[in-house]
Amino acid sequence: MSTVTLNGITIGYDDTGTGDNTLLLVHGHPFDRSMWQPQCEAMSRHGWRVIVPDLRGYGETTVVPGKTTLDVFARDLAALLDHLGIARVAIGGLSMGGQIVMEFCRLFPDRVRGVVLAATFPRAETDEGKQVRNATADRLLKEGMAVYAEELLPKMVAARTIAEQPAVAAHVMRMMRQAPPKGSAAALRGRAERPPYEDTLAALSVPGLVVVGNEDAFTTRADADGMHALIRHSTLVWMEGIGHMPNLEAEAAFNDALAQFLDRVVG
Repeated sequence: MSTVTLNGITIGYDDTGTGDNTLLLVHGHPFDRSMWQPQCEAMSRHGWRVIVPDLRGYGETTVVPGKTTLDVFARDLAALLDHLGIARVAIGGLSMGGQIVMEFCRLFPDRVRGVVLAATFPRAETDEGKQVRNATADRLLKEGMAVYAEELLPKMVAARTIAEQPAVAAHVMRMMRQAPPKGSAAALRGRAERPPYEDTLAALSVPGLVVVGNEDAFTTRADADGMHALIRHSTLVWMEGIGHMPNLEAEAAFNDALAQFLDRVVG
């Protein structure tokens, strides 16, 4: 694990593998960079350098209370790449991390070699969604993460995953319970204000990979098909029996799809 102070915060991150080709992976809410450990190991063996940071407010990165909008997260990622001397990356994210990736593409399109979007969608938040996210933020500040995590687990991973892969379910639960309430609340408030990203995806001319499970409680088949249609050079992987965490619930299949995608990026 490495740390660096940038943009007024200290960022914890892992830098795995070597080479000229770099993959940057962005975790979702309320998780941390440990969710990408299987991909760090597999893609570094595949010949890629893999950078995986904790977002501000999560894991070992500084907690900043209040509101953290997606552009702030994206600029933190760009600052980390600048520090590491990396000009362009393949970039991937899951859920909120996917929306941060879309924001990164909007702000820094010339730095993007390819895009991975897992269990996410490009729509702006609805009025109802804004109310729910802000109310949830209030709740986390008042109650903490424990009960919230218990309620969220069945929406994060499929029932079959909980029954057949207890270690995966335990990892997801551990990340959620350990997430800092102030950082999680700040991200929820900022995410409520996100813009639509359909035009950003349509403007991409780089390879794309869309991965969604058919038991995802948050991302629909229509979302998956829509992103696939918007990104001209994309592949869609639809996973049966998988929930909101395809990289952990179907590690081998996800890694195979990711490796094939990275081959397209360099090809």
